[in-house]
Amino acid sequence: MSNFLSGAVSVAAQSLHSSSADQMHKLGEIIFANDGRAFRYAEAGADALVAGNLQSSQAQDTDTQNMTSAVQAVGDLSIASSTTVTVTANEYAEGFILVSVTPGVGKNYKIKGHIAYSSAAPTFNLDESVVVALTATSRLDALANPYKDVVVAATTFVSAAVGVAVHAIAIDQFGWLQVHGLANCLVDGTGVIGEPVIRSNGVAGSVEPATTTYTVQGNAGWAATAISNTEYGAIFLQLP
Repeated sequence: MSNFLSGAVSVAAQSLHSSSADQMHKLGEIIFANDGRAFRYAEAGADALVAGNLQSSQAQDTDTQNMTSAVQAVGDLSIASSTTVTVTANEYAEGFILVSVTPGVGKNYKIKGHIAYSSAAPTFNLDESVVVALTATSRLDALANPYKDVVVAATTFVSAAVGVAVHAIAIDQFGWLQVHGLANCLVDGTGVIGEPVIRSNGVAGSVEPATTTYTVQGNAGWAATAISNTEYGAIFLQLP
């Protein structure tokens, strides 16, 4: 039985404009303001997060992609792989195991935690039980939680945008990223009120007015006001 399903946070243990060395919420937990804004809980990676900058998840680790599954029965609370990997303890805690090749294809399991492995076959403990049996034919992708070790959104896209920092968050500390509603964000280019903005491929941590590259760079929201180039301004965010 799943033990991690719940509703949105109703009372925040950590205030919006703060950085904490202690984790007070689950990564990715969402909280809503009564003005239409929404925020997700995240951990900063190797660089401090700057307020008003667009952030992205950490780069994908291809070593934990397309792993060969061990035999797993329905009801198991862990998934093992025969593929050797090197990971630190709980690197994928609060992340996910996706089954990419049948049997079990299409399933997505929440990772509870795991020990460290050095060129060894890993076992990932789950927050939920296996619901479709796995065999050595099954293939697995392990993904870190997208809100773990987030970084400024680079101009070369190696991961997805996950939110705009609303407060300076220190390296390896925790805080909130805004994902919906009126936000203050760095803009690359001149924002035109009412027109869509996308993740910038020219200035890290910013959005830019949509052009013909709109579908490639991905929608981030809409300009709520006219915004001058290199300045911060009002954006109606629409991120996952």
